[in-house]
Amino acid sequence: MGREIINVSVGQAGNQIGTAFWENILQEHGLDKSGKYVGNDAQQIDKVDVYFTEAGNGKYVPRSIQVDLEPGVVDLVRSGPLANLFRPDTFVHGESGAGNNWAKGYYTEGAELIDPVLDVLRQQAEGTDCLQGFQVLHSLGGGTGSGLGSLLLGKIREEFPDRMLATFSVFPSPKVSDTVVEPYNAVLSTHNLVENSDITCCIDNEALYNICVSDLKIPSPGYKDLNGLIAKVMTGFTTTLRFPGVLNSDLRKLAVNMVPFPRLHFFTAGYAPLVGSAAKAYTGTNVHDLTAAIFQKRSLLAAIDPTFGKYLTVSVAYRGKLSMRDIENAVWDFHNKNSEHFVPWIPNSSLTTLCTVPPLGQTSAATLVANTTAISEVFKRSHGQFRQLFKRRAFTHWYTGEGMDEQEFTEAEANLADLCNEYDQYANADLEEEEYEVEGVEVAEDGEYYEE
Repeated sequence: MGREIINVSVGQAGNQIGTAFWENILQEHGLDKSGKYVGNDAQQIDKVDVYFTEAGNGKYVPRSIQVDLEPGVVDLVRSGPLANLFRPDTFVHGESGAGNNWAKGYYTEGAELIDPVLDVLRQQAEGTDCLQGFQVLHSLGGGTGSGLGSLLLGKIREEFPDRMLATFSVFPSPKVSDTVVEPYNAVLSTHNLVENSDITCCIDNEALYNICVSDLKIPSPGYKDLNGLIAKVMTGFTTTLRFPGVLNSDLRKLAVNMVPFPRLHFFTAGYAPLVGSAAKAYTGTNVHDLTAAIFQKRSLLAAIDPTFGKYLTVSVAYRGKLSMRDIENAVWDFHNKNSEHFVPWIPNSSLTTLCTVPPLGQTSAATLVANTTAISEVFKRSHGQFRQLFKRRAFTHWYTGEGMDEQEFTEAEANLADLCNEYDQYANADLEEEEYEVEGVEVAEDGEYYEE
């Protein structure tokens, strides 16, 4: 039975990441650029219906919608290498663009485009047997991905309240920044992500840039390199959804295992091995090496240091011809040796799974999905930049001119500050085993409860 996911790419970054993602998973499922099956392994198309609809004559069509407020990027996808892959009616675009303005994407230009987008979305949802949810690809720095992306998340949540909503959200960074109002757009969008999404995978331009330069040895990486890296990690992230496996085989199971409190659903992802082509031959890809590499700060797609926070939950998906016993032992050893970095009040918080289909061009790989309190560093960085601009009310007239109220800035900022406080609170909540303080109930030495 199909457990389908509908992909929605919003804005320039979303569409470029989407293209890289589809290129990757086409190859993994043995499909050519037009969606025809050319593979030779039954496992490749065993769960292909999660992301693709079969159109007859051996052609598979992605269940995907490409949305932008200007035609440029969408036209590039239409005329690019995947021109024959997508259905023509799944491209929805406006004419004028959002001009890096969240309010334009949310209130004016975006609001005009939202109905045609929802029509295509409903049409895609009606064609599914058992829809598990939506995956939204967008960046939070520009206007379309953040503004229209936020509006779309709210509308999807209204229309499909019982379906999972996962987002891959690219957070802006000072190192790879091209607009001055990015902090406004990021904080306003994060406010919506806290309320509306079930799973958000935080991707950070700064971390991507560092990985490309220091590990992949690309001297001056462009967006194509950054997007290729995101696509590689997304391919790993969705492995358990796309191939027969045991753990986290759909979005809901992933969320139930990974999200202890509803607001704390911001994950960071990591990938190993990340090495330049020259060093490939010298890099070990056994379970021990992968496990050691995956938990390093430099393997993460968010510029955070996990040692400054606590892991709430961790899921590691290994790929390749590896031994499940070795995997469990390696992760268990890591957990034990670094137990001070895991919260003590969630037992067995490290999950592992194995998919025997290796990634393209590699014998084995591992993808980490971690819910760590250190992710608040990303939010604090945006918050600090937001404060610098907002205390002088710099650039706010562009937002209020689109019909937005200044109060919304204050609300979004307060929500972000609360989120950071919650993460800090759980990072420091080291509950001792036998100190349950329930009103009127004491715990004896032997662990028995008795009334006072």
